[in-house]
Amino acid sequence: MAFSSVNPFPITGYIGKSFFCDREYELMTLKKQVENNINTTLISLRRLGKSSLIHRLFEDLRVDNTCHCIYVDIYPTQNLKEFTENLSQAILQQIPEHKSFGKRFLDLLKGFHPVISYDPLTGAPEVSFGFTEMKTTEKTLTGIFQFLENEAQQAVVAIDEFQQVANYPEVNTEALLRSRIQNLQKTRFIFSGSNKHMMAEIFNSAKRPFFSSTQMMYLNPISQDAYYTFIKNKFEEGGKKIDDEAIGFILEWTRLHTYYTQVICNNTYALPLKNIRLEDVKQVCSNLLLSQQATYVQYRQLLSPVQWQLLIAIAKERKVYQPQSKTFIQKYKIGTPANSKRALDALLEKEMIYREEDVRDLWYQVYDVFLSRWLELTF
Repeated sequence: MAFSSVNPFPITGYIGKSFFCDREYELMTLKKQVENNINTTLISLRRLGKSSLIHRLFEDLRVDNTCHCIYVDIYPTQNLKEFTENLSQAILQQIPEHKSFGKRFLDLLKGFHPVISYDPLTGAPEVSFGFTEMKTTEKTLTGIFQFLENEAQQAVVAIDEFQQVANYPEVNTEALLRSRIQNLQKTRFIFSGSNKHMMAEIFNSAKRPFFSSTQMMYLNPISQDAYYTFIKNKFEEGGKKIDDEAIGFILEWTRLHTYYTQVICNNTYALPLKNIRLEDVKQVCSNLLLSQQATYVQYRQLLSPVQWQLLIAIAKERKVYQPQSKTFIQKYKIGTPANSKRALDALLEKEMIYREEDVRDLWYQVYDVFLSRWLELTF
């Protein structure tokens, strides 16, 4: 039997469905919504796999040859002009100009007098516009959307970190985008984001233009059973054996969070061992925390004493349900309920912690699982 020499646990990017774990229900749902002309809002924590899920969907759609698939990450953008540049760039990069679609799109762009350059390392096209007037930006964006709509083949556009538009300085950015998008009959959109509160506000508030315009989808961690089977199979395909208790420890230690699970599995798989035991995995985790320690220590300088103490407290509790309760405040010497509230708001703003809820409870957790584990062990 031939064994794969490729590490089957990628940490960044999407490299193919063979290295993609589960998400069958979510994938099926997204496909159905594209087929039935429904726009989707996809929300998850950072690094939980929403971008990879989109690329997994696009892989299937491209095989079917039914859609032009365009993925654009707008997290770095600061205004609507940069949004338009990033969208243009994404279209050119993912549907190259040597193809008829790409050539037609390039001809369209030339009418807006762009500066098109090419990355010296990757050769990927980069787009910038010289104009500064809002009306010209609107005209360009309208032209791009209309171009996609007029193509014979349907376009599916995934806009990642969509909550960024709420921070643009232009007035009524959401209303502008909504008015352009609602007139498109054929082009489908996936709006994904990692800021749950802001994304929910954009799409669920009756006061916002995008209210009730999409189907909401919340991405949860991959199930323990599915991840367990995936990990075991990938080690076996590489000619390695990993103990059941070692897999169980990984999934518990990383809280089933995709990125952190992938990192531990990647590092464990890279060990020059054929048989992986629980002790080996624990050593991988210990080494990883040690390698990050200098970075984590610096966080203390960025936070007030109360914020730092509250961060430690949340890490040690793992989940905090009542951060202003007398018992919690006294146990961790936070001071007063007002101190705890101010520190909590600051940590949420800095995205050091996040707030999660279900039908019964609301709780707080440290965002970075590795940081949480380091705080838990160190203090």
